[in-house]
Amino acid sequence: MNADGTPPAIDAAEAARRRTKARKLWWSVTLGRPLVQLLGATWRVEERNTQAWQQLRDAGKPYLLAVWHGQLLGAVWANRFRDIHALASTHGDAEIIARMMHRWGYHFVRGSSSQGGREALVQIVDGLKRGSSFAFTPDGPRGPRGEPKAGLLVASMRSGAPIVGIRTEISRAWRMRSWDRFAIAKPFATLRLTYSDPWVAPDASPESVAELQRRLGPPEAAVLGRGA
Repeated sequence: MNADGTPPAIDAAEAARRRTKARKLWWSVTLGRPLVQLLGATWRVEERNTQAWQQLRDAGKPYLLAVWHGQLLGAVWANRFRDIHALASTHGDAEIIARMMHRWGYHFVRGSSSQGGREALVQIVDGLKRGSSFAFTPDGPRGPRGEPKAGLLVASMRSGAPIVGIRTEISRAWRMRSWDRFAIAKPFATLRLTYSDPWVAPDASPESVAELQRRLGPPEAAVLGRGA
């Protein structure tokens, strides 16, 4: 605070940075969502091993849907308009994804492993106990790839809600040069999502981390072979 009790003025450089960030966000969402919408409309989506998960949904029971960060787009597209909540990082790129997902029926709790994570976890556990379901990218928002953080396991342990993992295979995809090798299925590609059987994490021990990794499979989306 200044001596007179007023907040310090934001300097011109900081104000310009914020305006640039806001413009980038607006353009990314305005252009990105319809492009993904058009692209997704061409995809052939196959969902496998859904019986146990479908029983949870039909009974109105909460669950935690988990997918590696690099496989996020296909899972988001397949599960739109299914009344799922998600943890949205306060990181800039994650804000773009969150605004796009909001248009597809997702609800959000704000926070990440580095910013607001504890408060967000409390909200998630409370939401699960009230019957809401949540989606997680356990190695997000910044990696390391394929190394889950404890939040997903703790949420399952404290709420009793089961984790349902997703493995993604894509026939043709672009792969970003990012830490997560983010996969974007090409036009008219086939996406196969295989759901794991529901599992309640007993703790956040190394053994539970290894079990979660086993259920999620490799962190990079696999290539779906022809005729598979």
